[in-house]
Amino acid sequence: MRLTSKRRLYHFTKTRLSRLKSASFCTSAENDAAAEEIAAILEKKDWKRLLETTSELKNKLNPETVHSILHQSSVRDPKRLFNFFNWAIHQVPNPQNLDSFSFLAIILCNSKLFRDANMVLDKMVQTRRPVQAVLASIIRCYKEYKGNDAGVFEILIDCYKKVGSWNNAVYVFLGAKEGGFLPGLVCCNNFLGDLVKFNKLDLFWKVFDGMVDAKLVPDVYTFTNVINAHCRVGDIEKAKRVILEMEEKGCTPGLVTYNVMIGGLCRAGVVDEALKLKKSMAEKGFAPDAYTYNTLIDGFCREKRFSEAKLMMTEMRRAGLNPNHFAYTALIDGLMKQGNVVEGFRVKDEMVARGIKLNVFTYNALISGVCKAGDLEKAKALFNEMVWIGAEPDAQTFSILIESYSRAKKIDKAYELLNEMKRSNLTPTLYTYSGIINGLCHCGDLERANHVLDAMVEGGLKPNLVIYTNLIKGHIQKSRFEEARRILDRMMEKGVLPDVICCNTLISGLCKAQKMDEARSCLVEMVDRGLKPNAHTYGAFIHGYAKAGEIEAVERCFKEMQNYGIAPNNVIYSELINSHCKAGNVTEALSTLRCMSEQGVVPDVKTYTVLIHGLATNGRINDARDVFSQLHGKGIVPDVFTYTSLISGFCKLGDMKAALNLYKEMCQKSIAPNIVTYNTLIGGLCKAGNIEKARKVFNEISQKALAPNTKSYTMIIDGYCKSGNLTQAFQLLDEMPSRGVPPDSFAYCALVDGCCKEGKLEKALSLFYEMVRKGFASTTAFNALIDGLCKSGKPNDANGLLEDMVDKCITPNHITYTILIDHHCKAGEMKEAENLFLEMQRRNLVPNTVTYTLLLHGYDRLGRRAEMFALFERMAANAVEPDEIIYGLMTNAHLKENNLIGNLKLLDEILVKDVVLDQKWSSLLLDAVCKREEFSEVVKFLDEMAEQGLRLSPVTCHKLVRSFHDKGSLEKAEQILESLVQFGWVPNSTSVHSIIHKDHDDANSESPGNFSKQVTFGVAC
Repeated sequence: MRLTSKRRLYHFTKTRLSRLKSASFCTSAENDAAAEEIAAILEKKDWKRLLETTSELKNKLNPETVHSILHQSSVRDPKRLFNFFNWAIHQVPNPQNLDSFSFLAIILCNSKLFRDANMVLDKMVQTRRPVQAVLASIIRCYKEYKGNDAGVFEILIDCYKKVGSWNNAVYVFLGAKEGGFLPGLVCCNNFLGDLVKFNKLDLFWKVFDGMVDAKLVPDVYTFTNVINAHCRVGDIEKAKRVILEMEEKGCTPGLVTYNVMIGGLCRAGVVDEALKLKKSMAEKGFAPDAYTYNTLIDGFCREKRFSEAKLMMTEMRRAGLNPNHFAYTALIDGLMKQGNVVEGFRVKDEMVARGIKLNVFTYNALISGVCKAGDLEKAKALFNEMVWIGAEPDAQTFSILIESYSRAKKIDKAYELLNEMKRSNLTPTLYTYSGIINGLCHCGDLERANHVLDAMVEGGLKPNLVIYTNLIKGHIQKSRFEEARRILDRMMEKGVLPDVICCNTLISGLCKAQKMDEARSCLVEMVDRGLKPNAHTYGAFIHGYAKAGEIEAVERCFKEMQNYGIAPNNVIYSELINSHCKAGNVTEALSTLRCMSEQGVVPDVKTYTVLIHGLATNGRINDARDVFSQLHGKGIVPDVFTYTSLISGFCKLGDMKAALNLYKEMCQKSIAPNIVTYNTLIGGLCKAGNIEKARKVFNEISQKALAPNTKSYTMIIDGYCKSGNLTQAFQLLDEMPSRGVPPDSFAYCALVDGCCKEGKLEKALSLFYEMVRKGFASTTAFNALIDGLCKSGKPNDANGLLEDMVDKCITPNHITYTILIDHHCKAGEMKEAENLFLEMQRRNLVPNTVTYTLLLHGYDRLGRRAEMFALFERMAANAVEPDEIIYGLMTNAHLKENNLIGNLKLLDEILVKDVVLDQKWSSLLLDAVCKREEFSEVVKFLDEMAEQGLRLSPVTCHKLVRSFHDKGSLEKAEQILESLVQFGWVPNSTSVHSIIHKDHDDANSESPGNFSKQVTFGVAC
């Protein structure tokens, strides 16, 4: 087989070479002689047989000979010349001269053989010679041959149009015009119409301008094309001006003109104006046709004005016109896009009842609608129905279904449809592949998504921006940021430039992952590419910084976006309010709401909810209630999240009456509580000790067709445990698995804690080891057990449990150690307590105020005040702030040690920090200073403080002077003041009178809980 093929190839090559040789060595004289001889034979009817049997003459045939025959035109029959030329093309291996095509086309046009001329010029275009050379040849030959029909130029334009060479077609038109051969008005109008149809509007205006330049008078078809061109780009005003121009020039618009204008108005969304134009055309004697009505029906559907679309359909029938597929499909498509599936199928049934057979476009509209509604079974049923009635599914049908199954994460079904599509000889489109890739990315199957991308490229399709953006988003959702960046780089290498949405996808993902520096780099690159960030861009940054608690960065971003001229929207303002609330800046949050309204941005329910939640979380429940009232006043309906936020605020404050009233109100307003609402109420009621009401609310969850979740069970179990009802708590724990709710560590912790408090340590240990087996044993459960063992007098077991805790790789926390330290301190075992204190620090656990308080209490009980003073100093060195309890303990210690300087230093520290100290200790402190038996000792101690470089604050100095004055000793008060002035602790201008007067004013302005007032009151007593 291969040998035969090689022999044939050899014979064919040899023949071509021999012909090429004979053609190459023919002289001009020989060509002319051969041309005359062939021309003579062409006069005979059996010319083809004669030429084919005369091998010598046939061998002399070459492009020059053919050109000579055509150029001499000695053959009188143009049709025979045409047949000869077609025969010669297959005999001569070399391409024919362009002039041969030109002469023959002109001869045929002169003889009105336009169909044959068209075939010749088609072959001429197929030579792929430059259009400049083609046009130059025709113009030259036309002038030489004296062509009498310029139709040859019109045919050439059509030939280029047929192969989609629009630029070449326009070149021929303009070139012919410049050469003095203007195509006719019909050709020009058809050319304009085609250019509009294929959206080649730049070329359209070149042709139109050429017509105007050539003084070619436009007719109604020309004007209609111009109107259509303006409408295509949405320039309705210019289109309307063309209609006025027509009328001014005496060119009456026709029905087609009006229909084009109505179509443009409908696409621009001004259907009412289109309706007025319909009435106007009727007044001018033009009865609307089916196209007019169909266009208006489609226009009304686009604007979701379905009742008017139906009225238009009724009017259409009254006019004797039957709505067709287009009208019904437009109505069905509009209804489906609005989500009105039931009405869409009613229109389908009406369509069938009227005998209109559904086509693929109607089915596509129906399938798309039910897919958007999530009813994939109905979509597949429609697909089967259309196959059954013979409406063959097209690529769009398959693509809609494939995209919908992919979005529903039914990837295997999507692949089945893709294979079926290929078996039906339908080529998958960009939309098809985009749907599958998007679905795979949503499922996290990025490997298969990349395979689909490769298959798509192998199939000759170029991935677009949407596909690349989905891939980037998929990788970001998997935290594969480097791969996402590589995809971005790859798409740019392929010539697909990212848009703002694509960049925002990457920036948003980075911000959510708290990679703010990388996100900022992406923003810089985005701006460098000439893309302008929008509200979504900055919204991502503001959310990211707010999540990280960087309020200054949030405000900086907010100002930056305003400087860019980007107006913040509701989402941005809501995020800003939320970040202020999280930082505790509720005043700024309220100010932001006011600013928002001043900027013309109307707060929505989400904005108000964010603010109410923030205020409630910060304990500003009255402000939250005021904002809630403001929301009502604006006519905004609060949703379940608004109510839940406010209910949560009242629950945190223990105002369960107000919380339950809000719950009742929302139910009365048909705002269904969600599981978060119920959990909030259960938690609040349990905290308030109202376990019976909490159980009632818990039971209501199931009555409202909701299912209790893990948190619901955990809170009610914890409530029962705290109320001592372990029986109910364990019943609920047993119920959880049967309701499909797995118990978590929090539920077990609550039960462990409850058992410990009830003294059921064995049950608590059993639960704990069950937690260990299930793999969620926690530090909290350990702490509850250790606390229970300590309180039950089993400290050795508690210590053993601590060692067990470490062995099981469960890290003890500061609470663990604080519990054990508390037990040893109460037992007077300070050595053990000290060891635990040191051990917790070796584990990098920072003792808190409670830990220090327990140790100080322990030392105090044993009278070991030196250790107390040392521990207090260590506490200060470790930057742990003492509270009023610790200050009380230290005050007592200093008093017992009769340490006046220590008392003064402590008094000074308390007053400077404005600590609200118990009245007993504040009185004793000042009494210790002022009730010294020898006044000289007080002065002496003050001198010693000054010599040691210590100083008292102005506040403490004033209290000393005031205390001596209030005890009736003005002289001592003045002496103390003199020393204080001498030490430079108070200004020289200070007098006893000014101190007394100032303290009196301060006392009137301060609250009763202020320590300064307590001190004065205590000494006076």
